Order: sequence, then C-alpha cells, then structure tokens
Amino acid sequence: MTDMEIIFVIIAGIIIGLLGKLVAPGDKDNIPIWLTILCGIGGVVIGWYIYSAFGGNGSPGVDWVRWIVAIIVAAVLVVIASTVTGRNAGHRTRP
Repeated sequence: MTDMEIIFVIIAGIIIGLLGKLVAPGDKDNIPIWLTILCGIGGVVIGWYIYSAFGGNGSPGVDWVRWIVAIIVAAVLVVIASTVTGRNAGHRTRP
C-alpha cells in the first residue's frame, strides 16, 4: 500500500465507521469514538476483501456495492465492539 492509499483507508474508515454506527441496530452510542473509527477501518478493509471474494471486480466510477458491503461490515463490527466492551448501560438487569 502506498501512503496515499493508507490515508484514504483511514479517512474512509472514519466515515464508514460513523455510518456503520448509524445503521447498527439498538443504542450503540456507548462505544468510544476511537473504537468506532477502528471498526470503520476494519469495515473498509474486510468489506473490500469480502466483496472481492464474491466476484466483485469494481465498476467504472463509484462502486456503490463495495461501499454498501463496507458499511454493513462496519455495522457488524460496531455491534460486536459494543457487546465486547460491556458498556451497555441500557441493558441492566432489574432486581
């Protein structure tokens, strides 16, 4: 990867992470922003690999399917991160 590709993945990861947090089911505002960004970067990288594994080879212009896959993967990562961090204040058990 070149320096520009790394910068692009980080910027795209920030945006995709926030979009993933937006589309994740439930209240996912309980994870820190840095973890959301990491989920977004992971969503971009993993989503593009999944897209390629299922025969996606890009299209002229903006490849919307690849970006949708990245957002879905980021949303899944946000849900996983929220569950693992255990900061779900809204899911307390009642006595």
